[in-house]
Amino acid sequence: MKLFNFHKNTFKHGIHPPEFKDDTKDLPIRQFSFAPVYILPLSQHIGQPAELVVREGQEVARGQLLAKANGYMSVPLHAPVSGIIQKIKPVPTVGGKMSEGIYLEAFPYSGQEVAEGTPIHYDADKSDILQGIQQAGIVGLGGAAFPTHVKLKVPEDKTCDVLLLNGVECEPFLTTDHRVMLEQAEDIFMGIRYLLKATGANECIIGIEANKKNAAKHLESLLPEDLPISVKVVPVKYPQGAEKMLITSVLDIEVPSGGLPIDVGVVVVNVATTAEIGRLLPRGQGIQERVVTITGPGVKKKGNYLIPIGTPLRFVLEEVGVSNDISEVYLGGPMMGVSVSNLDIPIVKGTSGIVVFTKNEVKVNDRVFACIKCGSCVDACPISLNPSKMGLLAKAESYDQMAEDCNLMDCFECGSCSYVCPSNIPLVQRFRIAKSIVRKRKAKIHA
Repeated sequence: MKLFNFHKNTFKHGIHPPEFKDDTKDLPIRQFSFAPVYILPLSQHIGQPAELVVREGQEVARGQLLAKANGYMSVPLHAPVSGIIQKIKPVPTVGGKMSEGIYLEAFPYSGQEVAEGTPIHYDADKSDILQGIQQAGIVGLGGAAFPTHVKLKVPEDKTCDVLLLNGVECEPFLTTDHRVMLEQAEDIFMGIRYLLKATGANECIIGIEANKKNAAKHLESLLPEDLPISVKVVPVKYPQGAEKMLITSVLDIEVPSGGLPIDVGVVVVNVATTAEIGRLLPRGQGIQERVVTITGPGVKKKGNYLIPIGTPLRFVLEEVGVSNDISEVYLGGPMMGVSVSNLDIPIVKGTSGIVVFTKNEVKVNDRVFACIKCGSCVDACPISLNPSKMGLLAKAESYDQMAEDCNLMDCFECGSCSYVCPSNIPLVQRFRIAKSIVRKRKAKIHA
């Protein structure tokens, strides 16, 4: 057992936006009310949508398989509550598009008994553990929703030396991971047992920002004696929760341009994802719910809630109460989250937070000024890109040049450049468009 220490290293650049975590960081996780109807997109992850195995009018139990994985880059979907399949048709999503999905009408007082499958022990073979993680429908709960079993599959020509647990949660307002570390430590440690076996890592390091020292001390006090785990506390800075940034801060290693953490012998997993692995695999269950921070100036009953997957956003806001003058609702945090245009979308596996702003906080300023070459965006970029040059190329639609000369695809859209830009240039939005166009062009070439 290794005790936690304060690690002074950190990545270059970055920013320090206000944290706004005080309203919820000390509020314990509470079970959220059950909605009358759940909306369940078949695609709640990066990769192929799940494939239906139920029909309209069918009764299902909580935890029952609704849709199976459609290939390796896919995960299944389980019933968040017991009920009846009301209809199968396209459902609204946060991206604005309709996607194939399920409307599940809940039975009264449902959600108590959960269907269970075959438990998987942490001493099982790597392949069995990875298959169990996929069958549980687990994806990255930090927001990316990347299938976890795919991330954990170490290529034959690579070696995982360090399992790095991400407990940073640097996004303003959000306290989901903070509360999970304080309240679900045993699940986290059980999850680590599975992850060490699956990756073959020699040690596990839990990285936590200095604004969560109580979580670091709590985990330290419970560290299992038989596991090679240590806790490292890093300085507060955004976007420290990004994989490459955390690796630099904790291990003083830089992931090469275009590379992945495994290229430097590291696998990074979110603490909430780890807790779900530790909770679900011993029971042979699929994921039905997740912890979500609901906060912001427009929310009356702020908190950290355990919410069934598929709960409609409109129902959530009605339950917690919101101001009459709400202006914007974000899924995720304000830096990398998405402002929604439709309150009838559901909570999905990747929803880590709901942040509600009123008209007092949101000052609409659509006026964009010319770049003044101040260099603020360059100083802020955590991976040392040149957002100023990239922004000018994006405006000129020189997307291929952005990719070739400016390492456009290395940008992970943290929003630091847009945050500091005095000219109000929507840099990260331009980069998202540019990346999308570059990907489409490459797909056509390889088609």
